[in-house]
Amino acid sequence: MVSVTRIFDLLDLFRNNERAGRGVFGVKRGNRWLEITASEYIRNADQISQTLIKCGLSAGDKVLTILGNMPEWNYFDMGILQAGCVHIPVYHALSEENYRFIINDSDAKLVIVGCQDAWEKIKPVISGARNKPGVYAVFPVEGLQEWSELSRSIESRAEAEELLIRKQIIAAHDLATIIYTSGTTGFPKGVMLSHHNLVSNFITVSHILEDKQVEKALSFLPLCHVYERMLNYVYQYLGITVFYAENFDRIRDNLREVRPEMFCAVPRVLEKSYSAILRKGKNLPLLRKAVFFQAIKIGFGYEIEKSGRLTNRILLRVADFFVFSKWRRAFGNNVRYIVSGGAPLNPRLVRIFWAAGMKVIEGYGLTETSPVIATGTFEPDGVMFGTVGKVLPGVDVRIDPEGEILCRGPNVMLGYYNQPEMTARVIDPEGWFHTGDIGELVNGKYLRITDRKKEIFKTSGGKYVAPQAVETRLKESPFIENVLVVGENRNYTSALIVPCFEYLRSWCGAKGIEYTSNEMMIDLEVVKDRFLKEVRMINEGLDHPSQVRRFTLTGREWSVQTGELSFTMKVRRTHLQKIYAAEIAAMYPGAPDIIFHRRKQRKPGGKHRNQ
Repeated sequence: MVSVTRIFDLLDLFRNNERAGRGVFGVKRGNRWLEITASEYIRNADQISQTLIKCGLSAGDKVLTILGNMPEWNYFDMGILQAGCVHIPVYHALSEENYRFIINDSDAKLVIVGCQDAWEKIKPVISGARNKPGVYAVFPVEGLQEWSELSRSIESRAEAEELLIRKQIIAAHDLATIIYTSGTTGFPKGVMLSHHNLVSNFITVSHILEDKQVEKALSFLPLCHVYERMLNYVYQYLGITVFYAENFDRIRDNLREVRPEMFCAVPRVLEKSYSAILRKGKNLPLLRKAVFFQAIKIGFGYEIEKSGRLTNRILLRVADFFVFSKWRRAFGNNVRYIVSGGAPLNPRLVRIFWAAGMKVIEGYGLTETSPVIATGTFEPDGVMFGTVGKVLPGVDVRIDPEGEILCRGPNVMLGYYNQPEMTARVIDPEGWFHTGDIGELVNGKYLRITDRKKEIFKTSGGKYVAPQAVETRLKESPFIENVLVVGENRNYTSALIVPCFEYLRSWCGAKGIEYTSNEMMIDLEVVKDRFLKEVRMINEGLDHPSQVRRFTLTGREWSVQTGELSFTMKVRRTHLQKIYAAEIAAMYPGAPDIIFHRRKQRKPGGKHRNQ
């Protein structure tokens, strides 16, 4: 087998062997799924490399791409890397302020965009950039030259020879990419990762799937984020064809069309799929409804080591016939493996997916660790519900006296671009990266994450609260889409709650409750009483300082596009606390009981107007 030490060595796995004619990527164009062969992949990547050389880019020069999940993302990724340049993949929904910072901070020589919207967003930034980069479009964009026109204009022989020379001198520890974090506090940080950082990670992770007979995977999380990017390399390394979903709204349709054996997701995707199933169960006739919720109960109590017992097998078979088989059909009826990361996943949800025949494992890591530090596997010994699995082979983890997780190994970044002082704050002289996460090793081998160190807050009574844990519990309710728990230096814990409006509308319909808008709906006493019941029920399982005493319902849904969530759908705490400062303050007049506040409608044209 070809030795892979640099990311672009993956292309050599496809050269001159049985993989050359096989599909590497799948994409839907014009209502048809097309497969891109390995030969086409190599040809496009080589052409991009040669064009970069012809344009005068040298080794180490930066190329910034704003592309969605598509085969072209990979063409540019490999083309940039094997030319010795540095790939800076950027998310398409950044603010103008963040685009300006990244383009100036990185000193990008070229910018590649995939659509008109991306160009319109960065056009004012490019005109005022410190080192004005060239901008090209992958597909037709008004006002920009297409990359294909530039590629056709070159004579490839000299550039092809130069490409061979460059590839030979690129070392495994050379800088391959700079990934700018989402910037939940202040400006983004540019995480510098070498070829070795990423290659060591995706090769180690690939062992989880080596004997699982996975032929197709669906990809929908942003490739510019290190999590999906690393798995994208795993798929290529193992010869799995990766199909790119059209968009988030089409995931379920694409699952049914492609029928993949696996996909990776963030918890919110799995939570929403569970909520959709639950909505259907609520509307079943009485007898079928009773069977449905008995199946759910069985799923919540699923234990891997007990699943082989006769009684458990019978119960699972009955639950599968009435409920779980239909659930699998909603996922295309072929999904067997799911990887979840980016945020905590409720253990009960993991159990019910396993009971339904879809094995979910959690992974843990950061952009700075390429990203995986620990992960479950699809073997019985590889999973302990409520943990993120075992630490990867070759990676060292220790828990410091304050409970912070420290990591050392080949996956730890080179540092933050242009920020040596910031780098020194997170990587100590012994090479330990300080993750900022609080955790523990269970039974000496399974890593459990309890919260972010910087997010744990202390109430005015001196009690510590881990907000992520409380938020995860609150999101167990099908009525709750998202939540932000607050209470630092306050005398009790409160929460901003985004209702799951799809579920709430279904509930209101079943109750015959009339309304004309989200705002009107959450202002109804019967709705407020229902949320009061949900919160009180969840509070029963929390320790006293963590119990939510007050909360605000908001009529505005949070999203990555509108800035409340990060790329991996985690709440951006600092940002939310700023824009909801008045609502948070209103929850602390001093009364001890749970009460309701409603997020007031902002005036038309306001930055955060309710919808």
